[in-house]
Amino acid sequence: MRHNVGLRKLGRTSAHRRALLRNLATDLFRHERLKTTQPKARELRPVAERLITLARRDDLHARRQVLRYISDKDVVKKLFDTLAPRFAGRPGGYTRTLKLGPRPGDGADMAIVELIGSEPVFKKQKEERKARRDRKEKARTKAEEKAAAAEGGQAGESEQGEAGEKKRKKKGEG
Repeated sequence: MRHNVGLRKLGRTSAHRRALLRNLATDLFRHERLKTTQPKARELRPVAERLITLARRDDLHARRQVLRYISDKDVVKKLFDTLAPRFAGRPGGYTRTLKLGPRPGDGADMAIVELIGSEPVFKKQKEERKARRDRKEKARTKAEEKAAAAEGGQAGESEQGEAGEKKRKKKGEG
């Protein structure tokens, strides 16, 4: 009986499994998120966290230990220069795994593995924020124009004209 022995074999020889995890870790640090199967994601997590913990030490021996595992020097530089300082105050738990559901072709359970703090900001959210900001600004200028018109009568109309000119210049109508 193999009670609690070993790790997921992932249907590969030990050398192939080691190469797979090296490549996954390299891609995770390069892109800060990747899409893979759940078993691979579960095996990747301790490997990636161990490498980030080494990078947090930031000494020559730690750098050589990481280089022994990740052969891409640019990725190692990124790991030590940008990712390790981001996690300096965090005691572990540097990765997040999000379940996606089955893959259409073979039904394998898929997952996204990402580093904490590298969540994408989607364009749609940015556009909604910009539209909301524009609506608020438009309402504010309208309220200012009404207040000026109610206040001044004839003088208010000239101020309103100036405000309209400013608004047109701002929009680029000139």
